[in-house]
Amino acid sequence: MSGALALMLVQVAPDAVQPQPIPPIESAREQIAELDAKLFWAAFEGCQPHQLRGMLTEDFRMLHDLAGQPVSSRAAFIAGFEQQCAARAEGGANQGYKNRRLLVPGTRSVTPLGQWGVLERGYHTFHEWHGDDAGWVQTGGARYIHVWQWIDREGRFRLQESISVDHGSAIPYPPVGQTDD
Repeated sequence: MSGALALMLVQVAPDAVQPQPIPPIESAREQIAELDAKLFWAAFEGCQPHQLRGMLTEDFRMLHDLAGQPVSSRAAFIAGFEQQCAARAEGGANQGYKNRRLLVPGTRSVTPLGQWGVLERGYHTFHEWHGDDAGWVQTGGARYIHVWQWIDREGRFRLQESISVDHGSAIPYPPVGQTDD
């Protein structure tokens, strides 16, 4: 085989990974919205922590205004949700417990971090299922800041850091003193 032919074969090898540039910001915003929904579905309502592995960087960490640094790695984060989901399963300590996270519409912003990644910011609310009579009840809310790293060899974003702050109780509704008069 000639040297030129061998070089051509190496250049077109199917397992060769070509780095991909970070997408334009509008495309990045769409991707982050989709990833955000999948992330919180897997962690909360869907209770499918195994799906988190592909969404997080290995060195993922979380900072939390109430808990400090509750996790300092992807493995610890996933393990925590595995325990919570096991407790929800039949025979578990919290059998039947359901919760969800909802993004507050219009609060998400996604801004570029050069060619490295993007910063996502927004507000969300937390809800628990209180049975067929009460349905989903808002139990609180918070602000979040996510740092999404662009992984050029994979052609996708992964969450590197989650900062969760300003946690508070659900505000009573209707507001205190509000009447239908």
